[in-house]
Amino acid sequence: MLSAAKRCFSSTRFNPYKVTVLGAGGGIGQPLSLLLKLNHKVTDLRLYDLKGAPGVAADLSHIPTNSVVKGFAPEDSGLQGALKGTDVVLIPAGVPRKPGMTRDDLFSINASIVRDLASAVAENAPDAAVLVISNPVNSTVPIVSQVLKGKGVYNPKKLFGVTTLDVIRASRFISEVADTNPTQEKVNVVGGHSGITIIPLLSQTKHTNLDAATKDALINRIQFGGDEVVKAKNGAGSATLSMAQAGARFANSVLQGLDGEADVIENAFVDSPLYKSEGIDFFASPVKLGPHGVEKIYSIGEVSSEEEELLAKCKETLKKNIEKGEKFVTQA
Repeated sequence: MLSAAKRCFSSTRFNPYKVTVLGAGGGIGQPLSLLLKLNHKVTDLRLYDLKGAPGVAADLSHIPTNSVVKGFAPEDSGLQGALKGTDVVLIPAGVPRKPGMTRDDLFSINASIVRDLASAVAENAPDAAVLVISNPVNSTVPIVSQVLKGKGVYNPKKLFGVTTLDVIRASRFISEVADTNPTQEKVNVVGGHSGITIIPLLSQTKHTNLDAATKDALINRIQFGGDEVVKAKNGAGSATLSMAQAGARFANSVLQGLDGEADVIENAFVDSPLYKSEGIDFFASPVKLGPHGVEKIYSIGEVSSEEEELLAKCKETLKKNIEKGEKFVTQA
């Protein structure tokens, strides 16, 4: 007769998922891979990087969770092996920000990296959900979309720009101002994933009585919170650990959606109808996740007059960022 513990375990059903991290040896990639190794939904974890991925995989493989970890290098068709038949691809590959750099300053370097990885995804895992972390997300997501379109495999429901870091920062920062529990703070952060394109809708929270100076400082900190980390690391890196947590959280939500769990909602930068009439093809807002990826894209909801002004500035910049990414591929 089975013990209670064994009966409990044997009756638990795990849907197995293959998950690939492209850029697994980097500052985001390593902690992200660790968090994915701890996710019971991930049973096949593939790690790829130009160097170091096999070592990271060997290290993680000693952790006793229900998954197999394999590391892949460029030689011997490593990229193909890492991607073949995978369900979810996370792309944190690229160079980190340094002091004085904006996310857009990274474009010239990271654009080529993301383009080439997107091409490999199209050829080896055309049905996978693709989660783009590489900055600048406002431009790299359109790059991936253009590459996938060129290969004839673009599925707008399965392409995501991960903006979760903005959401968790907003929860943390507003809790510090209001002296509350950050795990209970929910902030709808919309727009894009760079500077003034990040719009935290504070009017939709319970903290509508903040004075103007406090509110302005809070919004600025949410928009430019990454600068704090870059400065504190003295040029040695950018936000890696918090970004890994954000990426792992969003990946878990995508897996929950694929599993058919109900009411899985996260904010994400996706191919959106909200402002297409204004020439903005991608926008971050709350998204319902399901077995086919994006099931529903929600509007941003009611906003204050101040937030309307922030939104206008956001859209102006965001449109340029998106066009920059699209042109990088189409004019190559």
